[in-house]
Amino acid sequence: MDIDIVLDVKTTLGEGPVWDVEQQRLYFIDSMDGRVFRCTAEGSELRAWDVPGKIGSMALRAAGDGAIVSLDSGFHFLDFTSGECALIHDPEPGMTANRINDGKADRRGRFFAGSMDTMEEGPNGALYRVDPDLTVTKIDDGIICSNGPCFSPDDRTFYFTDTWSGEIWAYDYDIETGTVSNRRTFAQVDTSNGGAADGATVDAEGFYWMALVYDGRIVRYAPDGSVDREIAMPVKKVTSVQFGGPELDILYVTSMAKPPLPRFPGDGVQRGSLFAIRGLGVTGVPEPRFGG
Repeated sequence: MDIDIVLDVKTTLGEGPVWDVEQQRLYFIDSMDGRVFRCTAEGSELRAWDVPGKIGSMALRAAGDGAIVSLDSGFHFLDFTSGECALIHDPEPGMTANRINDGKADRRGRFFAGSMDTMEEGPNGALYRVDPDLTVTKIDDGIICSNGPCFSPDDRTFYFTDTWSGEIWAYDYDIETGTVSNRRTFAQVDTSNGGAADGATVDAEGFYWMALVYDGRIVRYAPDGSVDREIAMPVKKVTSVQFGGPELDILYVTSMAKPPLPRFPGDGVQRGSLFAIRGLGVTGVPEPRFGG
């Protein structure tokens, strides 16, 4: 196993890597600086787009050259050709202390993303679903910091975490209707070293990979919630993970250069880099596109 730096871009808060199997390109974001990046599997041909606000996540669109993005002012379409952002819907008008954070698309083209309290203190956030017809539905609430949404390869389980709950949750998922039910604790997160659950992905074997932010570890959980594997990273503030590359066997890891709040620790000179882990012997699954 090898861990390398793909890009030393010093993202203030790197997040949300998305590998596009059609273009063979990796997308990732800087949440605080409001920017979307794109590069090849090896980090070349870097391109960036600015968005009008803090960005929590994105999913590429099935139609057109663009993406759905979750901003502090609601869900938007980002057009890669013009660079313009168009508002779809703001589900939390007037809630200036919140912003929409992590999100993922399911295999029917729905986009799930949850909001968070920007001070990461109060349970003011909620989980939303954006359907391809652009209808927005609240799925759950009472969340401090939405993170780690993922779907099992058989589309029967939806994973999600409130970062500061110390738990990863699993819901029964109905792929036909896009509804979730029977929320339960999937796994307890090891917070003994000050870490917390952050971005996640699911591999082809149905194992859940999570970035343990502020602790510098990547954790692989088995389908029964037990810890299967842990990887120590060169920096503490790892934020999210995604499999990519031509064979979907490279695990890309984003990180932050500057903690969002003063109470969080700093990091070394490699902070804010985009990392690649090779030689894991595991492959991911293609990331779906938003159907709208």
